[in-house]
Amino acid sequence: MAQRPLIEVHSIDYVPHAERHGIVRDLWPVWFSGEANLATLAVGVIGVGLGLSMLWTTIAVVGGCALGTFFMAFHSTQGPQLGLPQLIQSRPQFGYLGALLVWVVALIAYIGYNAFNCVLAAQATRVLLWPGAIPDGAIIFLFSVTALAMAAVGYDWIHRVQRLFAYFMLLLLGVFTLAAMWFIPMPAALLQLGEFRGIPFLVQFFAAAAYQLSWSIYVSDYSRYLPANVGVASSFWWTYLGAFIGGVWLMLIGTLVAAVSPHPDVAAAVKAAADLVHPWFGAVLLGGGILGLVSITGLNFYGASLTLLSVADCIKPQRAGIKGRIITLLLAFAVSLGLALMSSPNFANRFDELLAVLLYLFTPWTAINLVDFYWVRKCRYSVREIFNPRGIYGRWSWRGLVAYALGFASMIPFFSTSHYKGPIAQLLGGADLAMLVGVPVSAIVYLLACRSLDMEKEWAAVEVADRGLEPDAVVT
Repeated sequence: MAQRPLIEVHSIDYVPHAERHGIVRDLWPVWFSGEANLATLAVGVIGVGLGLSMLWTTIAVVGGCALGTFFMAFHSTQGPQLGLPQLIQSRPQFGYLGALLVWVVALIAYIGYNAFNCVLAAQATRVLLWPGAIPDGAIIFLFSVTALAMAAVGYDWIHRVQRLFAYFMLLLLGVFTLAAMWFIPMPAALLQLGEFRGIPFLVQFFAAAAYQLSWSIYVSDYSRYLPANVGVASSFWWTYLGAFIGGVWLMLIGTLVAAVSPHPDVAAAVKAAADLVHPWFGAVLLGGGILGLVSITGLNFYGASLTLLSVADCIKPQRAGIKGRIITLLLAFAVSLGLALMSSPNFANRFDELLAVLLYLFTPWTAINLVDFYWVRKCRYSVREIFNPRGIYGRWSWRGLVAYALGFASMIPFFSTSHYKGPIAQLLGGADLAMLVGVPVSAIVYLLACRSLDMEKEWAAVEVADRGLEPDAVVT
């Protein structure tokens, strides 16, 4: 096999079988490392901050992660099957131009997350050094540039960095967890189940679910180079284990530090709690969390680049190459950097609001995409037709758009944020059950709309359209 280039040359285009490489267990360090950062830890702080007991928060974190990671891991299995990035796969459900709806939602997520990560990195660096040692603007800029460089080299180096970082964080988190059992004094009240408080429990549960679900928009970006014969079960479980273990572990560390070291600044709470293990351990753990933020910000830049290229492809077909990726990376970098520099000091404390909005936006998409992939089209798509503006998937697919609109509308009465509470959420005392409504409504509407599709005819067209896509394929 020819030596692979240092900088990835593919972008939103198809990865031929001859260029597929890697093994399926490579997925677990990507997603374990993706979770191993201060942003994940901040999710676990939410329940305790709302007055929920430590044990009820733990139950909410584990349950929310289990639910959100379930959908996320199924999206990961699409990468080896199609050899395409995640969001370009939305064209069969929404149409060549209709998929712009999904891509705009994704860009909001990428930019919002990276701006949050930048602000959190600045907060953590102030705690790690001392206030005023380095201006926040300089920290944010250097942090963003480092993440940008990681995204620029692309797929193979991202996998390598994530693998090395996973081993480092396994060691660091393992030492902290074991040491915490011995050195961090736990008031007896923290270890009691206490009173169940429904609203804080649901806020924490769905915050964890939303955080895990938000990976879905680019999870198959990091499995698309795997060999096409990788099974659905193996890619699902290696992704699920990495993301679930990493997510639960970091969120529960957040729950712990919030319980034993209440502090409005997440980074300060982490350092104070870890310093109970040893006076210097807080700095080490916080440093690892900052490195994790660099890692996940790099993944977000990479995903934002592919999404912007998908948008550009709707205007003018894009050629695969380094130039397009670099240009779109710089654009994503500029926007997220500007937002981070202009954000208020309170921006990082509104993370739960960002997660709620992302949950509302992603829920209909994830239901439609998975139903289409596994039940309607049964993994049989035409790669060439996905890039054909007048192809079999159409420019606008009313089925996906209607299902998304109705699924989203069905959730509105259940929305519960500081700015808006739907009528049903108010009747439930502020409890947010939107996801539990949006998934089935979106899926059922889409399935009913697809009853008019002639799949046998479409699959025959798929076979003709992709004939010769893999020159060395055996013709049966």
